[in-house]
Amino acid sequence: MFETMGGFLIYFAILMLLPLWASSKVKNTYKKYSQVASSSGMPGYQVARKILDENGLMDVTVEPVKGTLTDHYDPRSKTVRLSEHNFYGNSIAGAAVAAHEVGHAMQDAEEYAFLRFRHSLVPVASFGSNASIFLIIGGIIMSASGLVAAGIVLMSFAVLFQLVTLPVELNASNRAMEQVVSAGVIANNEERQTKKVLNAAALTYVASALVALMELMRFVMMFLAMDD
Repeated sequence: MFETMGGFLIYFAILMLLPLWASSKVKNTYKKYSQVASSSGMPGYQVARKILDENGLMDVTVEPVKGTLTDHYDPRSKTVRLSEHNFYGNSIAGAAVAAHEVGHAMQDAEEYAFLRFRHSLVPVASFGSNASIFLIIGGIIMSASGLVAAGIVLMSFAVLFQLVTLPVELNASNRAMEQVVSAGVIANNEERQTKKVLNAAALTYVASALVALMELMRFVMMFLAMDD
């Protein structure tokens, strides 16, 4: 796949630096707008509760969770969990994150197709993510193309999970943007700032999917070279 050492170094740099850049972008954007209070003055838990209630999701609870950017929606317990800073704070970033997690609750309630598909992939994707690299490396060492092929198949499920995650997260962000506007959580002049927070978060998923796809392609090329 790499004809020169320079090509390999470029590939390796992309593989390492892209996720770091995306993560840095998220942290910096979040840090900036977590210090900007929303005009509504609503703390994150109130933002989440308001959007949930207005969409008929009174059975979904909202709870604080320790940590930074640990916000998530738990479909098993029907709970939106917000990091304490977002739960109690009234920042633009907190409102955006709270609305995004509620977006996942809305997807769950509507049985959003991509979300259901992603849930169905969790067991095999988790196993594939952990086991594939051992099969591939073992197959390369022993020149056993069958093992490499098996590892690639398992890895493909993990990559598919990453790819399916993209529409799930982007859809949740689109819902979030619509909801914070319609619910009056943010003012018109705050829409641009809110979009920046949501777009920065999306970058991490794009970067993860791209890196996973690049790695899968690299191993496919290695497998094809073994059979030459």
